[in-house]
Amino acid sequence: MKYLFPFFLLFLAIELPAQTKKRPVEELIDKQQPGWVLVTKWIKAAKNKVEVLPKTPAQAKAALASAQVTTRSPMGAVVYETGGILVDDGWIRILGSGSPRLPRRLMQWNKGKSYLQEGQQPSFLLIADDALGGFYALNAGGLGQEGIGKVFYFSPDNLQWEASGLGYSEFLQFCFSGNLEAYYEGLRWKGWREEVKKLKGDQAMHFFPYLWTKEGKDINKVSRKPIALDELWFLYAGKK
Repeated sequence: MKYLFPFFLLFLAIELPAQTKKRPVEELIDKQQPGWVLVTKWIKAAKNKVEVLPKTPAQAKAALASAQVTTRSPMGAVVYETGGILVDDGWIRILGSGSPRLPRRLMQWNKGKSYLQEGQQPSFLLIADDALGGFYALNAGGLGQEGIGKVFYFSPDNLQWEASGLGYSEFLQFCFSGNLEAYYEGLRWKGWREEVKKLKGDQAMHFFPYLWTKEGKDINKVSRKPIALDELWFLYAGKK
């Protein structure tokens, strides 16, 4: 669905970090209508296993100041109230303010990928990823003019950005209560859960033969090993 221009501006103000004049962190913390109340409701109603990683207060403030989103929005709430969120024993990792188990902050992780220098408006925003080396991003135009303000998924089995039709809030609800088994059908190997539990928060699986090749179509017959997620980004998506 295409957004009219005014709604795109509203989206940028609420969902994507505004990289113009920086607001102090005190102005970004909304104590009257905190978005965390809503996110907590979704977590309590979750059908999938959801683990909220504890935040470090000083780090959370720094991450929020860098992101420049208010805590009234679900994105700002996740950044400020969590060190990140793990879904399905870490199969999906939703970025927050960083923690020892997920040592990546939202904007820190995006620098060099969706934007190069402080003050630039990201053309998309990486918000989550999975153990396969797939990436979830909010589109701000860098992934095409269709689906601006929506989440796209970069799949390692076809090397394409796929539109989900979901906004950030809807994406969170999908992660918490969606049918992940169906969504990842054919992409979860036997015994995946125990292996994924051992993955570090800055790693994902590297498969060979590659999943996008004919030889790599059966995930139970390919070799795999954990490698740095940064490497996978530049191997898969970063060069496109």
